[in-house]
Amino acid sequence: MTPSIRQYLVITGNYWAFTLTDGALRMLVVLHFHQLGYTPLEIALLFIFYEFFGVVTNLVGGYLGARMGLNRTMNIGLFLQIVALAMLAVPAAMLTVPWVMAAQALSGVAKDLNKMSAKSGIKLLVPDEQQGTLYKWVAILTGSKNTLKGVGFFLGGVLLMAAGFKGAVITMAIALAVVWVASLFLLKQELGKSKAKPQFSEILSKSSAINVLSAARMFLFGARDVWFVVALPVYLHTVFGWDFWKVGGFMAIWVIGYGFIQTIAPRITGSMQGKLPAVLWAAALALVPAAIAIGLMAGWSPLFVVIGGLLVFGVMFAINSSLHSYLIISYARGDGVSLDVGFYYMSNAAGRLLGTILSGWVYQVYGLEACLWISSGLVAMAALLSLMLPERRPAVA
Repeated sequence: MTPSIRQYLVITGNYWAFTLTDGALRMLVVLHFHQLGYTPLEIALLFIFYEFFGVVTNLVGGYLGARMGLNRTMNIGLFLQIVALAMLAVPAAMLTVPWVMAAQALSGVAKDLNKMSAKSGIKLLVPDEQQGTLYKWVAILTGSKNTLKGVGFFLGGVLLMAAGFKGAVITMAIALAVVWVASLFLLKQELGKSKAKPQFSEILSKSSAINVLSAARMFLFGARDVWFVVALPVYLHTVFGWDFWKVGGFMAIWVIGYGFIQTIAPRITGSMQGKLPAVLWAAALALVPAAIAIGLMAGWSPLFVVIGGLLVFGVMFAINSSLHSYLIISYARGDGVSLDVGFYYMSNAAGRLLGTILSGWVYQVYGLEACLWISSGLVAMAALLSLMLPERRPAVA
């Protein structure tokens, strides 16, 4: 086993462990506050700080990764998640909304530090001429992360039933602490550390390709979350009459399947890895939420239209996401890669934040069909922006 493979396995294992706790923690918070009588919309709003601090973290985290090394930012992310879990292991009387929102904010910082570090690290482990290998490695890391996030949803429910809320977060904190200690010893000390110390002003990308791709990513993830985060769970619960466990279980299975498609995306797209597939797959995806909205407005069976459309949307969105994840790693500079990747995932987090806010407001005022039309428009914007991507990858700095 080569040193690059060993480092890839450490990074991936680290990312997997974090993702399991991230998914489980989200489900634990949702279930706990549901039991306290909060509405789905109120529960979703608990995660606003989680998304907002993701924007800030990705912007600053790329700079820190280039200055300190990706191993340190990854380990800091793990440590902050342990602290966030510990914050929730307090007596029930202390679990107020502001306290939980603060813990979620810290968890959001931790998650995006960890993700930025993991994605950037792969760039440094694959020779630049091996773009096919890079695409596969990025797809595996990205897809497995989302699959495990779905598994984490189930894990959160199981831990809640077996150990209670406090016992569940303590168990996860201990398990993650073990991973954190192992990571301190196994990750290369200088991974991702820029040879030339970047200035703070460099956190904003100067690459037109990365700026365009980042804007497309923002619209892409806004298009997903504008109906997936709040509107869909509330719709499944109120219109279909599904109980909370059925809604959570269905969405967990959807995320697992979505992650699996991301993993095999290179087999689906084949050797097409650049501008053309990014445009074509985004244009095709824009048709899906529009078709679901038309079906609902035409009076077709909501169960068939929404569930069937959601499955198609999941497949198409996973391929788009995997292509984007590959392109940013490919476009990023070799030295100071985390600056480019951090800026890109800042746009990703901004899209999630935009989608989360719109999802609650638009659904509450106008309904699911309006959310779907906005989703279609946002994906169309991502497709149009992708037309501006360069035909060939920029040269490595």
